[in-house]
Amino acid sequence: MQIVHNLVQWQISIYIISMLDLLSDILTNLKMRGTLYFRTSLTSPWGIKVPAYENVARFHFAHRGSCLIEVEGVDKPVALAQGDLLIVPHGAAHKLYCTSKTRNKALELDSVLQKSGYNGRGVLVYGGDQEDRDTQLICGHFSFEPYAKHVLMERLPPYICLKNYGEEAGKWMESTLRFIGDEAGRQRMGGDLIALKMSETIFAQAIRSFIESNEAPEWGLSGFSDDNLRLALDAFHKSPQEHWTVEGLAQAAGMSRTSFAVLFQKKMAMTPMAYVTAWRIEIAKKLLLVKKNTLTDVAEGAGYASDSAFARVFKKETSMTPARFKKINKRS
Repeated sequence: MQIVHNLVQWQISIYIISMLDLLSDILTNLKMRGTLYFRTSLTSPWGIKVPAYENVARFHFAHRGSCLIEVEGVDKPVALAQGDLLIVPHGAAHKLYCTSKTRNKALELDSVLQKSGYNGRGVLVYGGDQEDRDTQLICGHFSFEPYAKHVLMERLPPYICLKNYGEEAGKWMESTLRFIGDEAGRQRMGGDLIALKMSETIFAQAIRSFIESNEAPEWGLSGFSDDNLRLALDAFHKSPQEHWTVEGLAQAAGMSRTSFAVLFQKKMAMTPMAYVTAWRIEIAKKLLLVKKNTLTDVAEGAGYASDSAFARVFKKETSMTPARFKKINKRS
């Protein structure tokens, strides 16, 4: 029995590592980076309007207390309780407020920053004088390159709310969230940087939790947590430049070609080769922006046998030539 238990634990560990490696590859290619990070201390009555931003994801973790969050385009507000984590993956405008009574009195974020005197350091303190209803939020803002895309991020819902996230994700996650809460905004050397880097792990873990949830199939994301499909995706992401075929991906998944193709279409809402092509184009975009790379270097790095074949697929997928893309996204 002990051997079986150890085997199961080993398989779980391999699954977690594989999933995080796959997510890491995707998020790294999207050039995710933290651009805003702070801790709040909010006392009733209060309300904040967060504007929409392109190519960003925001998250709010209720370190202490509770609040309501209303995401643009969603009918009902989300009740965020202590320990809950909410992610707004597409940068939609949203309101945060203590009770429904303050909903229509919420101020724009810029006004709140001005009134509170917050200068980017320490804790953002704002609201009324009812100290017994103090709400502490840990707020993160991650940006992505405007040209970078991936179906995983594109298909995420308007918001993801993970209830009692610290406890549900495990003791290490709860400890990490508490540590971030303690470090964010403090004046200790390196505290904000430590909190920001740790929050990247939180973000990846949260995305993983969502794609493993019962909601994932509704958004065409359940394939990332399927035992067989994940093996194929992991193998492809590790060596995208290889000559991949449906047969090769099916072999990596331990399935027949037909069964694999049907399952992939069902769970990913796209064909296996459509996924391969989409990811190779994303790799090519990154390679095109490296000055020393020739068109041949980019084509080979993205898994294409010739410059002409690559250029043809690139234009079909992006509606522009590789040269045009490079010119538009040229670094100053």
